[in-house]
Amino acid sequence: MNTNLTQKLSKPIVEKVAIIGAGPGGLAAAIALRSQGIDAQVYEKAQEFRPAGTGLGLAPNGLNSLDAIAPGIVETLKSSGCEVHHTVLKNIQAETIRTNATKYLEQYGQPLLTVWWYRLQQVLASRLPSDIIHLNHRCIGFQQDDNGVEIHFDGEKSVYADLLIGADGVNSVIRETLFGEGKPNYIGSMCWRAVINYHHELFNDYELVFVKGNQQFMYLLNVGGGYTSWISRKFSPEYSLSHSADEVKSRILHELADWDESFRAVVKATPAEQIWEGPICDRPPLTQWSHGRVTLLGDAAHPMAPAMGQGANTTFEDAYQLRECFSDFANLQEALTSYEQRRIERTKIIQARSALGEMRYYDTNTVASTGQTQERQMSLNDDFHKWVYNFKPSVTS
Repeated sequence: MNTNLTQKLSKPIVEKVAIIGAGPGGLAAAIALRSQGIDAQVYEKAQEFRPAGTGLGLAPNGLNSLDAIAPGIVETLKSSGCEVHHTVLKNIQAETIRTNATKYLEQYGQPLLTVWWYRLQQVLASRLPSDIIHLNHRCIGFQQDDNGVEIHFDGEKSVYADLLIGADGVNSVIRETLFGEGKPNYIGSMCWRAVINYHHELFNDYELVFVKGNQQFMYLLNVGGGYTSWISRKFSPEYSLSHSADEVKSRILHELADWDESFRAVVKATPAEQIWEGPICDRPPLTQWSHGRVTLLGDAAHPMAPAMGQGANTTFEDAYQLRECFSDFANLQEALTSYEQRRIERTKIIQARSALGEMRYYDTNTVASTGQTQERQMSLNDDFHKWVYNFKPSVTS
């Protein structure tokens, strides 16, 4: 009898799991663990789910992981987002430099799917019982012993669980309590973004538009349902935040002063309070994600620059692998050790390449060529992308 089957016929290695964070990572982890009969409960600091977040690119590795966790969910996401068949590169005068047909589906069996973070959250939440998602629960710390973890929330609320999973993002309270690193690293890139109901005149037959400026760029993503996600990033060795929503909007319009009016129009159409402004940050890779009965997942474990669009995708890989480790091992410590072994090296490499890719957007000297020919570099990129996108979970019945 194989290990998976033996484990499925016995009770799970933990009974109750508390997951901090109801973003896509926390919700995916809850779906994955509850499919094994584990009582996974999600605790989220927000008081309500509200339209928020940016447009995401879900790549084959992330979609395959999601489908392994929740069969059929990718088809649901396709109707909520947009399959990218064509991309276009333009300059700031709106002149087309290059167009490309995407090859994801042909090469990897899944498309590149652009979707609004909020829609993704909704689709994942719909796969869970509503009473296991606890809003207005801001985690402020925890204490653990050999038998379990007591998790503390603002307002003197506490819960007890066999395992605590920190899926609470780049500013993770769980990670900070475990490792005490302080603030994340600013990597020299400022970001402004929003999602609005807007049809952009330059989309035409393209679902993804990339505009290259001088140490500044803009993405326009069709994220489905008539919504457009615009994202602008600028190289900035120092960062400062605006003092008000109106100042944020004025600032980004000033940054785009020399750009074609069609690009400025999408910003002008965005209510100031809906524009997010902030620094792009990451953290150095950890040598371990777990301590005792506490572990990390997603951006809490491996926050990365968005250049490769792999934040959400690697998070879904985490959730899948965590579930598999809970099936493959008979005790918690062995499962968590294997989870780290399967995930840390891969995410460490993707983190590093993402930070490098972010600076390459700006053609800065910090990533000058080390003597490799352009052809050699392109070959390395192709091999790397194959390694990233070819992650294919084995779906167990």
